[in-house]
Amino acid sequence: MTDAVVDERFVTLLERHKRILYKVASAYCANAEDRRDLAQEIVVQLWRSFPRYDERFKFSTWMYRIAMNVAISSLRGSSRGARQTVPLDDVELIDFAAADRLMGEAGDGVRVLQRLVAKLDELSRALLVLYIEGYSHAESAEILGITATNAATRINRVKNKLKEEMEGDAHGSR
Repeated sequence: MTDAVVDERFVTLLERHKRILYKVASAYCANAEDRRDLAQEIVVQLWRSFPRYDERFKFSTWMYRIAMNVAISSLRGSSRGARQTVPLDDVELIDFAAADRLMGEAGDGVRVLQRLVAKLDELSRALLVLYIEGYSHAESAEILGITATNAATRINRVKNKLKEEMEGDAHGSR
């Protein structure tokens, strides 16, 4: 494949699955500027890794794996080196400002949930994002490099913890 064909294929797949960027960035970053930075870091890593993408597998699964790894690394501060730019003129990335406006209008319940999710450890956040997206425990485990049993156990703990926290918050005990 020529470089132009590879570029076009990458842009097409990225455009089709750009919501993954928003979901991962939103799960790991509190403000729009940090989300944009994280989304850019994810795109750079996707671009670097794209030559190794095996088309026998779902692009979304591959993209989630890379996005989660970048988000976790970024959160830990290990990926704050020199940034590279990737030509993305043809890709319309997420409008985080518009998303922030919608979230601002969403109400107290959503804000409480966001605050609780922000307290979760990196792996629990990743599992929650994948669970909400409808990935099975086996698929989540494959993306995150853990066992399906571990994924199932951890997601159940996360759901129970969030439920307890939400109920506690609703009763004014937190």
